[in-house]
Formats: sequence, structure tokens, C-alpha cells
Amino acid sequence: MRLLVSGGGTGGHVYPILAVVEHLRNENRSSLKVCYVGRVSGIEENLATRAGVPFHGIRTASLRGSRPWAVPYRLLEVVWGTVQAIRLVDGFAPQVVLATGGYVCAPLIIAAWIRGVPSLVHLPDLAPGLAIRALARFASRVAVSFPPSRGFFAPGKAVVTGYPVRSELFRADKLAARDRLGLDEREKTLLVFGGSQGAHSINLAVGEVLSELLEICQVLHISGEADEPWLRARRDRLTQELAGRYSLYAYLHQEMIDALAGADLVVGRAGAASTGEFPALALPSILIPYPYAGRHQELNADYMVENGAAVKMGDADLRTGELLRTVAELFEDPEKLTGLADGACRLAQPEATQRIADLLREVARPN
Repeated sequence: MRLLVSGGGTGGHVYPILAVVEHLRNENRSSLKVCYVGRVSGIEENLATRAGVPFHGIRTASLRGSRPWAVPYRLLEVVWGTVQAIRLVDGFAPQVVLATGGYVCAPLIIAAWIRGVPSLVHLPDLAPGLAIRALARFASRVAVSFPPSRGFFAPGKAVVTGYPVRSELFRADKLAARDRLGLDEREKTLLVFGGSQGAHSINLAVGEVLSELLEICQVLHISGEADEPWLRARRDRLTQELAGRYSLYAYLHQEMIDALAGADLVVGRAGAASTGEFPALALPSILIPYPYAGRHQELNADYMVENGAAVKMGDADLRTGELLRTVAELFEDPEKLTGLADGACRLAQPEATQRIADLLREVARPN
């Protein structure tokens, strides 16, 4: 199979694609030809390169939130990116295109449509944004992660596949993960993770109650680069005993699997990855939707809560001390924590990568 893939902006859009590529490689190691298409110097280039997937950079731009005088320039960026994508499609001759939506992959989806190449768009979130709704018109099929998502598309257009996650998540071992990260295997463990760029409001809330949190549990905190220096300074003011219970990282790459596997509870945003990766590990979560990300994070969090897999908290509640109270209540109530873990486990979809691989073969044009 000759496959072009695209999607970026967050790990929740990149990791599903890489999970499918990994699956296809394992099935057809000798015959799969793949190239990742995205923004130069974006997160997708970094993650694709680390995964050993060839990367091709093109121009693209988001129109959302643009000031009126910037719209013409950004439209030109998209047009130029589409020209670049057409040249790539002509040279690579893909049988099919896989994308996770958003403005990053718009030029490739449009180029594939112009050249008559079938494409499959995967929707990681519960609800599509404006970009993916527009791009779905050019796609052959849409793969959705959740049954309710089918209602956003024309009848017969969407197929429920689930959210594909890296296979290592299903094989991860808690004790081995904690050992590799230097965590106490006997202690309650809280993971704080606000996404690839971090989450400033979550970091502030953790910093304000860090001593109290560390009295309850050991904390593994992935803060993002911007907040890591002052959080490190905050750690340096702790007693030696408490500082030893606080593991701080600006970012984790492959070790992120160990961070998820080693945790008993996670605090984070409600991006697409939370709906796929947390269930894969039966990991209970406190979800705090980013208030400026449209409604998709709210809907993701609501879906997790309705299925008994998570507790939802508003971003404004972080300033009231609610985070510390919620973490303490869950760790003091093992039955409730186990119930959330069971709810998350029921949402796991280990066959998602296989379903998307099968769908790609179904829509791909003959070799």
C-alpha cells in the first residue's frame, strides 16, 4: 500500500495516525510505503521523525480566529500548500490518504480530491470542528471514534472505528513503568498532564497546593516547557522528603507510555487523546476542558463522565482549591476510584487500529 498521512496540532491528532501506520507496518512491512505530510517544525514533524516515518513539509494556515486583514494572506498559504500537496500526490502516487482533520491536513485532502485519490478522515474527538466538517465533503469516508459522532455526517458517510492508540499502551506494566521512572511502586501516584504545550492554569493550581498534594500521593507532573522553570524552583523550596515525591518533566516522548501506565489517577485536559489513551490503560481521570478550544473538549469530557470513566472540573474551579479536594476524595475512596477505572476500561477499543486499517484497504484504489 502507498499511503499519505496528515494531521497535527496536538498529539491527539498525530498519535492515532502513527498507531495506524505502526499496525500497517506490522502487517505489510515490505509493501507499505508511507509519508507524513504536515507543517515544517510542527509537532507532527517531530513525532513522525521519532517514529521513523518519512516527513514532507508543506505550507498551511488556520483561518480560525484570524483578524480580517490576515485572512487573504492565510488563504494564500492554504492555496500554496495545496499546490505543494498536488505535486506530492503526483510524485508519490498514493493509493489512499489518511488524515485526522484540522487545518493542517486541508491541503492534502483537497489535493487528493483534485487528483481522484480516495481519502479517509478520522475524527478523534466526539464532535467535529469547522475544518473537519468542511473536509469531510472531500473524503471518501469518515472514521469516528464514538457512535454519537455519526450524526454529524451524511447517512452512510461515517463508520465507527474507535480511537486508535499505540499498541504499547495495551501491553504496559504498572510496576515496570514506575521502576523506569524512579517512582515508588507502593505509593498512590497522580499524573498531571496538560497536553504537549502544558496547561498553565492546571500548573498554577498544582503549584499552589503542591505540598498538600505530596502529603497524599507522589506526583508525576508533565508541565510543558514554559512553566517548568518556576515549578522546578517551587520544588526546590520543598522539604527533601516531599521533593523526592515530585517528578517534574517539561515533556516526555516514548516515556509518556510509562507515565500513563504508572499512574493511579490523571489530571488533564479533555483532548482527543484522553478519550482513547486513558481507557486503554483503564486509567481514572479528572478532566478539565480547555475553555478556549470550542466545545469539543467539553463534549469529550461529558462523554467520559456519562460512561463512568472520569470526573469533570471547570477551569475556573482550579482557582478555588477544588483540585486538591477532588484528588483527596478519590484517593480516600478506593471503591469510587475502582469504579472510574472500570468505566474507563469499558470504553477501551483495542480493535480500532485494525478497523481503520481495514477501512483504508476498502477505500484505497487498486495498486
